[in-house]
Amino acid sequence: MQNKMIQNLEANTGKSLAQWIDIVRAESLEKHGQMIKFLKEKHGFTHGFANLVAHKARQSDAGSASDTDQLIDQQYKGKEHFRPLYDALLSQIAQFGEDVEVAPKKAYVSLRRKKQFAILKPATKSRFEIGLNLKGETASGRLEEITSKNAMCSHQIKLSADDSPDEEIIQWLKMAYDKS
Repeated sequence: MQNKMIQNLEANTGKSLAQWIDIVRAESLEKHGQMIKFLKEKHGFTHGFANLVAHKARQSDAGSASDTDQLIDQQYKGKEHFRPLYDALLSQIAQFGEDVEVAPKKAYVSLRRKKQFAILKPATKSRFEIGLNLKGETASGRLEEITSKNAMCSHQIKLSADDSPDEEIIQWLKMAYDKS
């Protein structure tokens, strides 16, 4: 999927990923959000392409990491109490189908099929977030709509360390998977 996106980036912009990385690095931007904003505002990028270039420029995506397990271990440093929840969620999600791609980033894990359908993120020491791409769905139960225009997901579920992946959570994840 990412290779296709890289091909489309060059086809749409006339510049290769390497050229865009050089452009972003020449701006001396350090934060991921700054890079995305720059690419969207100055070059008319969509969020997806801006996110791809920012991750590659910062080497913060699974494809740039030599050890993706290390990315996950870093996410849970100081938040180890959320690791069993993450592992339980992945175990349930793996049952959706063999086409689930688990793509760790520095701060979260992206779950993709044809496109991203969810993210798993130990957000703080007291909150774990599941981001879901469920555009058009009405929020109910534990599902909340995300109102930010720049959000990678349309909805989220916030959990504490005491929570487990109950039937409602798995149903929302499965719906997002089916829509992707």
